Amino acid sequence: MSALDDVLSRARNLMGRWEDEDCGTVTVKEFCRYAAAVDDVDYLRRARAREAAGEPVEAPPLFLAATMSWEDGPAEEELRPDGLAARESPCTQGLPVRLVHGGQSVRLTRAPLAGTRVTASRALVSAERKHGRSGDFVLLGLTTRYTSPDGTELTAVDETVVVLDVLRKGATT
Repeated sequence: MSALDDVLSRARNLMGRWEDEDCGTVTVKEFCRYAAAVDDVDYLRRARAREAAGEPVEAPPLFLAATMSWEDGPAEEELRPDGLAARESPCTQGLPVRLVHGGQSVRLTRAPLAGTRVTASRALVSAERKHGRSGDFVLLGLTTRYTSPDGTELTAVDETVVVLDVLRKGATT
């Protein structure tokens, strides 16, 4: 059995199982850190002015989708050889594989307001073996839904992860 067969077998067992993560209560400070990182100076000015005036402050449009983790993050020695955290590498723990993010689509439904508690619900929704010019690979489809406490969807992210067998001829690590 190849590493890709193992990935597919594990994926079948995880498919459709939603896991919730409490992202905590989002803050203006977090919004502004994100805006500064993407060089959105106009957002920074507007957000700080609204906060000073006691008005509600909405998150920047891609804030939820762009946040890789709601924790401090794993220590470097806990990362996979490809630099990804275990959370970003479903079905691959301990296997000689390399992952590449294949893209994502984002649905922006409603921007969260500062002070909103956010939950991220994530599931593996598809797994498919494919063959390309450089050999076989597996495409994993993941969906993450961000919701407010009343269940309102704020943002949804559909992403594809490409899993490559590093032991196959010609593969690089």
